Amino acid sequence: MIKPVELSCKTEYALLALLELTACYNEGEPLQIRQIAAIQNIPDRYLEQLLATLRRGSLVRSHRGAKGGYVLGREPWKITLLDVINCLEGSNAKASKSDTPPKTIESAIVGEIWQEVHDRADEVLQKYTLQELCEKRDARRQLDIMYYI
Repeated sequence: MIKPVELSCKTEYALLALLELTACYNEGEPLQIRQIAAIQNIPDRYLEQLLATLRRGSLVRSHRGAKGGYVLGREPWKITLLDVINCLEGSNAKASKSDTPPKTIESAIVGEIWQEVHDRADEVLQKYTLQELCEKRDARRQLDIMYYI
């Protein structure tokens, strides 16, 4: 079965990194690339590129120096998953509408449905913030701990 909306490896790694930054947001201490990479098993060089893109999109800020690293660019409850995807993939990454009109009624209908799929995906991604992802992770970890007791 073809999935109309798929999560790219780039987006998944970025979300994992942002989840780590969200977890330490209240401490205000930056996390270094090597720390995030080790925790989430992300290649350092790739993570460096992702964080640079997120920095250009103002989703993270970098701090220089020996105790430097990355912090979130704004509060985690104000960064939606859609913000992250648009930053990494561009808002035009979705199926773009063609300038040429559809050749048949059928292709027009298929195009309308495909657009609806992407609109609904945007609604879901806009609904969740990094803070909510972090809370879901914490809740799941609690369940796992309780399961092992």
